[in-house]
Amino acid sequence: MRKTIQIDPRDNVAVALCPIAQGDTVTAGALTVTAAEPIPQGHKIALRAIEAGEDIIKYGFAIGHASAAIPAGSWVHVQNVKTNLSEEASYTYNPHPCPLPAAEPRTFLGYLRPDGRAAVRNELWIIPTVGCVNAVAQKLAAENQHLVTGSIDGLYTFPHPFGCSQMGEDHAQTRRLLAALARHPNAGGVLILSLGCENLTLDQFRQELGEWDDDRVKFLVCQEVEDEYAAGAKLLAQLAGYAGQFQRQRLPASKLVIGMKCGGSDGLSGITANPTVGRFSDLLIAQGGSTVLTEVPEMFGAEAMLMDRCRSREVFDKAVKMVEDFKHYFTSHGQVVYENPSPGNKKGGITTLEDKSCGCVQKGGTAPVADVIGYGQQVTTPGLNLLSGPGNDMVSCTALTAAGAHLILFTTGRGTPFGAPAPTIKISTNNALYAKKQSWIDFNAGPVAEEESLDSAGQRLLDFVLETASGRKTCTEQKGFREISIFKDGVVL
Repeated sequence: MRKTIQIDPRDNVAVALCPIAQGDTVTAGALTVTAAEPIPQGHKIALRAIEAGEDIIKYGFAIGHASAAIPAGSWVHVQNVKTNLSEEASYTYNPHPCPLPAAEPRTFLGYLRPDGRAAVRNELWIIPTVGCVNAVAQKLAAENQHLVTGSIDGLYTFPHPFGCSQMGEDHAQTRRLLAALARHPNAGGVLILSLGCENLTLDQFRQELGEWDDDRVKFLVCQEVEDEYAAGAKLLAQLAGYAGQFQRQRLPASKLVIGMKCGGSDGLSGITANPTVGRFSDLLIAQGGSTVLTEVPEMFGAEAMLMDRCRSREVFDKAVKMVEDFKHYFTSHGQVVYENPSPGNKKGGITTLEDKSCGCVQKGGTAPVADVIGYGQQVTTPGLNLLSGPGNDMVSCTALTAAGAHLILFTTGRGTPFGAPAPTIKISTNNALYAKKQSWIDFNAGPVAEEESLDSAGQRLLDFVLETASGRKTCTEQKGFREISIFKDGVVL
């Protein structure tokens, strides 16, 4: 078993694929070095002497600079590395070809909606317009589980604390996000549940929703009925009657929209799981499908890698605006843009935001960037889409679902039990996590650190996604874990 990997021939560090003891001799690429101290798994070892102020190169890119001289064989981490990032950056469009591999057309067993969209689940959703009716929605969901029969895959609700006492863009974002969820194809029937006095009125919600099918979407105002539970049960039964007519049928994989997210990253994320997702993304896009990459703050320091792949100047300008708007969001709150890696990230071997970002964007594969969409907007252009959203797991996965993602691929080196409204496939970066948390983890990319090629892992992930799209339940689905979190910036009245 190899002990280290030099990701790019230009790198002056290698990543430990297993714990390395002091005195161990390791070879990475064309370089051999003796460990001057213990190197934890997922962390970096200096392949040669690095002078103070010299860039640390990983993935072929600078991920920071040495804050002190680093002898060959030394542990390279927060104690001797500082970020190169600042709030100011300029971008130029340097497009380059992004050829995709040839891909044999694949299919899955899904539901075909009247508007031509596909669905991978046929569920009933209760969407509260305001936090005041969360408990009512939860009681309705619990008391009407008998409706989950035949082709109906589940009945869920998504509590949240908003919908009232919000102003300006926060109010608009809540309205936009909830309406986007109501349009999601995985929901065969939707009950919009309101209180009646909140500032997110049903008139506003209907206007945001646009056209809807009266058989698929029902509205209930709790203050307008004597017994909201009886009224809600009646509407849910009607929705179940409509949704139950849909049956799985064979559909082309080109109809799939797949979200991509990482959380609790470690030093192997950018070597195993994230590039495996990238290979999958290229395979799906080559068939005409769509993938969605978000977590804008975790693009900082690696954004040029994506911008140069924008398929047009117009898409490039949208990508630049997305990044600059998020940097302004940070600075307007008096925060620096580069204080991102969490304690868990650092423990796993991620040193700087550039280190994390270069690993994060591996999920985007090599395909051209087809479009850039805003928070609460939905994918309309096939291919790789960039979505404006933060790195927070719950907020970004909610945004991915609202964007129309049928499934979410969630890579992790630390593990998490969280589940989004869309089925969430957890992908481990290492074998140890997969062995320890099989009740959390659906797919293991750990073998890539040993003998499996990325091409093989990407194909294996494509097979798994198509099985899941055809009805295989994820670990979070088996437990009924479904949560949302809505992005908030302003005041609460």
